Amino acid sequence: MSSVPLTKRGAELLKEELVRLKTKERPAVINAIAEARAQGDLSENAEYDAAKERQSFIEGRIADLEGKLGAAQIIDPVLLDADGRIVFGSTVFLEDLEAGDKVTYQIVGVDEADIKKSKVSITSPIARALIGKSAGDVVEVQAPSGVREYEVLDVRYI
Repeated sequence: MSSVPLTKRGAELLKEELVRLKTKERPAVINAIAEARAQGDLSENAEYDAAKERQSFIEGRIADLEGKLGAAQIIDPVLLDADGRIVFGSTVFLEDLEAGDKVTYQIVGVDEADIKKSKVSITSPIARALIGKSAGDVVEVQAPSGVREYEVLDVRYI
């Protein structure tokens, strides 16, 4: 498996989820399976089927998280020294040249992306367009609504 870039905070969140799944969710679903099994005939036992399906999901997610954390390349944005260039983990302040709107994004890993929290995936069109740019540069981004132009106002490693 290739390395998975994660911010330090993103890795902490995945570790917290893994601990929760292993210490709370897994034991709870095991208990639910045992209770459903105690009800008798498993062939028509909806609670048993639901609990087994939930167990399968939890075990799959645990394996997924362990794989990602095992292959993680954890990057602490505070420790970056990219000479003002936009790199993974950077927080970027932009101005939409057409609308005049100002936006801020942090470029993060796929699992950390959350547009509501202004975190965009390294694989997103805007992040790909921004990587390597510096303050003062103008970038064109292919958005669903068409090509958008942004000016990079500032790049911070926070």
